[in-house]
Amino acid sequence: MRHGKKFNHLGRTADHRRAMLANMAISLIEHKRITTTVAKAKALKKYVEPLITRSKDDSINSRRVVFSYLQNKKAVGELFTVVAPKVGDRPGGYTRVIKLGHRSGDSADIAFIELVDFDENMAKTPKAAKKTRRSRKSAKPAAEAPAAEAPAKEAEAATEE
Repeated sequence: MRHGKKFNHLGRTADHRRAMLANMAISLIEHKRITTTVAKAKALKKYVEPLITRSKDDSINSRRVVFSYLQNKKAVGELFTVVAPKVGDRPGGYTRVIKLGHRSGDSADIAFIELVDFDENMAKTPKAAKKTRRSRKSAKPAAEAPAAEAPAKEAEAATEE
């Protein structure tokens, strides 16, 4: 029976899965965005987000715990010095999975996973005002309305005198 075994095993043994997720987490931390299958991206999200949360508290114990998962000094250093300060105020949701379609070879669902605050394209930048097309019917009443009001005001002023 598989009671209580809800995570995706990804068709691998436990050691292979652990090594693969650690390698993918290192690549994600170094490159800020990687392309993989949707299933692996979702598994990586569950693997790396607790590590990022742990990296917010820069202590020796936190570094040792993260290093026990990643086994890469360069990635741990970058996680604590570059990534953690940028996501320090965020309460969670440090990664984003965006589906890209199907791989041509085996038709697997492909997605990229990225660190949220490091995407320049999706950063919140002020957008230019949208230009809307208006029909001629809606433009004419707006132009005629002030012209129609002007004679009415002149008539009211004449009756008051």
